[in-house]
Amino acid sequence: MGVSTVTNHNDNQGYDAVMKRRNEIMKRAVGIDYAAFEFDNIGFDYERMMREVGYTLSEVIAIQRSQGVGNTPMIKLNRLTELARKLSPEGMGAQLFLKDEASNPSGSFKARRAAVAVYQAKKLGYEGVVAATSGNYGAAVASQAAMQGLKCIIVQETYDSKGQGQPEIIEKARKCEAFGAEVVQLTVGPELFYQFLIILEQTGYFNASLYTPYGIAGIESLGAEIADQMMAMTGRYPDAVVCTNAGGGNLTGTARGLQKRGADATKIIGASVDLSGLHMASDRDFNRKSFTTGHTGFGLPFATMPDRSDVPRSAARPLRYMDSYVTVKQGEVFYMTEALAQLEGMERGPAGNVSLAAAFALAMTMPRSATIVVQETEYTGAGKHIQPQLSFARQNGIEIRFGHPDEEVPGNSIILPSHPSQMKARPLELVQLRKRLVENLVFATAKGGKANLSDREIAFLADESRFTKTAVEKIIFG
Repeated sequence: MGVSTVTNHNDNQGYDAVMKRRNEIMKRAVGIDYAAFEFDNIGFDYERMMREVGYTLSEVIAIQRSQGVGNTPMIKLNRLTELARKLSPEGMGAQLFLKDEASNPSGSFKARRAAVAVYQAKKLGYEGVVAATSGNYGAAVASQAAMQGLKCIIVQETYDSKGQGQPEIIEKARKCEAFGAEVVQLTVGPELFYQFLIILEQTGYFNASLYTPYGIAGIESLGAEIADQMMAMTGRYPDAVVCTNAGGGNLTGTARGLQKRGADATKIIGASVDLSGLHMASDRDFNRKSFTTGHTGFGLPFATMPDRSDVPRSAARPLRYMDSYVTVKQGEVFYMTEALAQLEGMERGPAGNVSLAAAFALAMTMPRSATIVVQETEYTGAGKHIQPQLSFARQNGIEIRFGHPDEEVPGNSIILPSHPSQMKARPLELVQLRKRLVENLVFATAKGGKANLSDREIAFLADESRFTKTAVEKIIFG
């Protein structure tokens, strides 16, 4: 696999030279002048960017419907709800609902993002699109590019230095190729972004990034559908929506869509697999994780430094919208994947069931009158199935057994619950994450300079963190 149109044989294509041109390359490949939305030292007018660059909710829905995307079923999980109630104290056990995003053309909610991004590329006259992703987004972009008659290149971080590739990532490459995309598979490390930039520059294709306003606006329809369907089914908006959280776009777009329908009281809960102690750019750790997305290795750094993405300013700002953030263990997600299949007759991919595992545990702590929506599912098959993923983990020396999930050590063991009552949603301390976000924006983005921040910049930091302006000033100035 490779990109025949891309060459790399002169000094101008060296790593340092390419990185120096990154903003120039990105601007040409996305067509957004991010500088127009920045102000003072660190300020960034996020809402103005979303209004002026993205699409309205009605426009997004029209674009998606024209490509067969969206309008996916909302399913009442009666048997899982019944199980949660059997394990709950008297009067507890919220009703579980599941938004079945596997019904989209590419098999995941990412089709919503891709539909709008690829539509924009077509509208602007680009010949093709490029996306850097090892996840479902690659298949979504490839699918939408095929529908729009555009060329497509997907750049994947696939292998460790020994040439071992995760079965889930390899499966997604096969799906991308089935849609006619060219797939470039790389080893873990800084090579990914470097090669991505070279491909963008030499092809002149559109950067169908996950993190542009187009991508995030595409998910707003998901939040709106959840609000509409729950109102139709139950007569009210859900009490809580649980979103699998990695780069933050899934949660951001869903929350914005719910708000646009007036579901302001609905709690937005982020959920990630606990991969604490593992480094996502580590050659050793890369294949010691059994989830390529939806884990803390992406969820925490992207929440506290959202602009670490492949565009100058990410439209995914999860801490603006998150009411709580919980983690689950790898073994709990695999266990709940089996439970969904055997109790509800729905076989779906494990990564999409991160939010289901968290929602099941949370349901046991909520009253029976409450409703909780599992915000998405994903397709499964071949390398995405739990058996090849667990077999790969075993080959890499990971212990797999039944026991108590709290005994699980990321990178060393996967502990399947001995009993469903052991399922937990472990809360992360949001105040500390919000504080770290403010510190990162001030001391990293502003290169250590905290003096002379304007009132408008303080207000920006308050919006980003959901702190008061007084609390922001206390963090900065002590």
